[in-house]
Amino acid sequence: MLKSKLKTMLASLIKQIIAKPDILKGNIDVSLYPVAPHVWGMKQIFVNLYMIENPADKSWVLVDAGLKFFSKSIYEMAAGLFGEEELPSAIILTHGHFDHIGSVKKLAEEWDVPVYAHRLEMPYLTGMSSYPPPDPSVGGGMMAYMSPVYRSKPIDLGSRIMPLPEDGSVPGLHDWKYIHTPGHTPGHISLYREKDKVLISGDAFVTTKAESAVSLLMQLKKVSRPPAYFTSDWNAARQSVEKLAALNPDTVATGHGHPLKGSKMQASLKRLAENFSDVIPSSGRYVNAPAVADETGVKYIPPRTENDYARPMKILGLVAIGFAAFRVYRRFRK
Repeated sequence: MLKSKLKTMLASLIKQIIAKPDILKGNIDVSLYPVAPHVWGMKQIFVNLYMIENPADKSWVLVDAGLKFFSKSIYEMAAGLFGEEELPSAIILTHGHFDHIGSVKKLAEEWDVPVYAHRLEMPYLTGMSSYPPPDPSVGGGMMAYMSPVYRSKPIDLGSRIMPLPEDGSVPGLHDWKYIHTPGHTPGHISLYREKDKVLISGDAFVTTKAESAVSLLMQLKKVSRPPAYFTSDWNAARQSVEKLAALNPDTVATGHGHPLKGSKMQASLKRLAENFSDVIPSSGRYVNAPAVADETGVKYIPPRTENDYARPMKILGLVAIGFAAFRVYRRFRK
């Protein structure tokens, strides 16, 4: 009963923070930045999305769709870059977690464009299957502790969602290919432009400590493992990082954190790949046995123990109490 009440309180808190970011900083934390030639990024509080232009014909695509309440900022970014009349040819999803697909349904309908994802990601975008539940016991940060209230249920994009081609090509992006990089999710992909070695890795690896709210909000720079609380297959995650490190990219842009480039980044990514066993949590729901999924969705989820949730729930309780106290204080101040 207590656990249920805490989850309800924290869900309300997170919705308020996302819907009204002024609770955090006094304004909406959205920023636009260049990544590489014809590639731009947008940070929405703690997550990134990208817009990529084809220089030959000036067409463009959106990569990921951020948080649910930020479609207006995406429209404004697109209009500023390409003009109000230039609509994208497609939306490409690296994966379907809540912070990467928040505005996708509204955007796809408004722009009347198709959405593409890997075939193993389709069950979570067609209403067929929920993701494996997050594991708040791994990561040791506030984002991890709050993960039980993050949305893991599927959305249904209906006829708008289509599987990516099997040959690695990316619809609407002539110079790019996609690379299947599972582990964080079964159908996770990364995007790579070989001619100048630009990599958009989604959450296969990130450039900040994704489990830490402080690191995410302050964008502290560090080449890091995928967000641990949502990673349900650590062996696959390791293989994906090794695959991306072998590309030796010159520029990386990730789902969380600043874009990084140059030799220092390359060395850090290589170290992450070579020492990935050191960043796998020592214990956790998916550490010894992964979740199993196929094209119809999740088939097996390892059991959890109540002890795995003991510390996170205590901390979440303190957060909920603190937030309630803050609201009481604000009320009396008025």
